[in-house]
Amino acid sequence: MIHENVQFDLYFIRHGESENNIQPGIAAGANFDAPMTERGHQQSIALGERLRKVGVTFDRIYSSTLIRAVQTTEGMLKGMGLEDAHFEKVPQIIERQIPAWRGKMVADVLPTELQFILAEKGKWFQPADGESERAVERRAGNWLEDEVLFNPELLEKPGTHTIAIISHGITMKALLHYITNWDTAFIRRTEIHNTSISRFRFGKTGWSVVTINDHAHTEEIGDVIREAVIQGDTVVP
Repeated sequence: MIHENVQFDLYFIRHGESENNIQPGIAAGANFDAPMTERGHQQSIALGERLRKVGVTFDRIYSSTLIRAVQTTEGMLKGMGLEDAHFEKVPQIIERQIPAWRGKMVADVLPTELQFILAEKGKWFQPADGESERAVERRAGNWLEDEVLFNPELLEKPGTHTIAIISHGITMKALLHYITNWDTAFIRRTEIHNTSISRFRFGKTGWSVVTINDHAHTEEIGDVIREAVIQGDTVVP
């Protein structure tokens, strides 16, 4: 058993509030690489301060290549007092891409008849010229297996490897399905707040869930609240 003496403690962290997150009614932000807001920067530093207070240290840190994830990682490290720490930027864990929806209203890109198709096809629904949720799950899940879970270099080092992965709302939900195989309709309704921690362990007995959407460190800073269900930087009614 290759994981007999190796365990992974994985912290999946959503980026801080971005400029796209504060645009109500938009299907996908006009700027796919939108930076964080001032509140987003505060959230990321609060995240790092929380991790420092409880003594968390990471063996490896991975960030999406999109600027809001990179800024979150930098803010987290600042809060941890580790501004110069190394982290890798990974294109495979960027947010779901739907170029044709950028800057458009939800009502315009998801009319009633298309919502029925979305409900029927679930994660296999491919919107316009974009990715299905399944495509996001496949690219992010394949990367996770190759880079972490079955990485020969890590498997040769007994013990627990504590790893941070800073990504995006829909990408994290896709990975949540990859890990748990929970019903996709339930996962679609699972909130993933900005800079929240969803923590899982993987070892000789497989996956176990520690926390999902733990965002206690942002309670005083707050989050944007909308009537729509927020999925990463894509809003779905």
